[in-house]
Amino acid sequence: MEWMIIGIAGFLGGMLNAVAGGGSFITLPALIFVEVSPVSANATGAAALLPGYIVSAWRFRHDIEFPAGLNFPVIMLIAVSGGCLGAAILLMTSEQLFSVLIPWLILLATAAFIVGPRLLQKKKTSMEKFECDRETSSLRVFTTCLVLFTVCVYGGYFNGGLGIILLAALGLTGQTNLLGMNGVKNIISALITAVAVAVYAAGGTISEEHLFLLGVMAVLGGYAGAAFAYRIPHHVLRGIIVLIGCLMSAAFFFSEI
Repeated sequence: MEWMIIGIAGFLGGMLNAVAGGGSFITLPALIFVEVSPVSANATGAAALLPGYIVSAWRFRHDIEFPAGLNFPVIMLIAVSGGCLGAAILLMTSEQLFSVLIPWLILLATAAFIVGPRLLQKKKTSMEKFECDRETSSLRVFTTCLVLFTVCVYGGYFNGGLGIILLAALGLTGQTNLLGMNGVKNIISALITAVAVAVYAAGGTISEEHLFLLGVMAVLGGYAGAAFAYRIPHHVLRGIIVLIGCLMSAAFFFSEI
């Protein structure tokens, strides 16, 4: 029964990540349900979903458009340092504290799914009037780096909703090309998750007995999700993810009572 739950969670998590994100809304509760500790469940889920991030980054490599004033080495430094710090903070977090934080983190990620697209559209509309004004000031570059670093720390600590939060952050920095933003989002997500998983592994928090099945099923789910995405309207998929996020958050809140 335990392995069936893990297999189904991995498949559904990989499918969700392929079409719209939110795979950790499935994998994290499933791992905790089979009595993996919360911190270990978070680390194991991130490790299992890492291949999907790498594939996405490679697939969209030609669409990458970095924020004004930044290049790949700078983005890599921000992602690696932020992801490493976030993962280190997770390892220093007690199981009891992380259990209390889980419903709030899921709720935050769910809110990002709801607000993110609207924020991006509003930002895109306002920025179109000033598209010709692309000067790169030191303050703008610093602000962009600070915003991205903060999101990367979050991603290293808790992977849920990372993609949409990154897109919203890139929109706030002035980017309007969604394809270019998606390319940057994928490469940052892959870097954050890779370094975070390395830190998790060094800290011995990854559940190796669950990782293989979860990872394999996540890859299979990713392939299925890529084909599935063309058959269901995107707003329906996002609605499903928001519903799952709300239900999972409520379940964890009630479990603390």
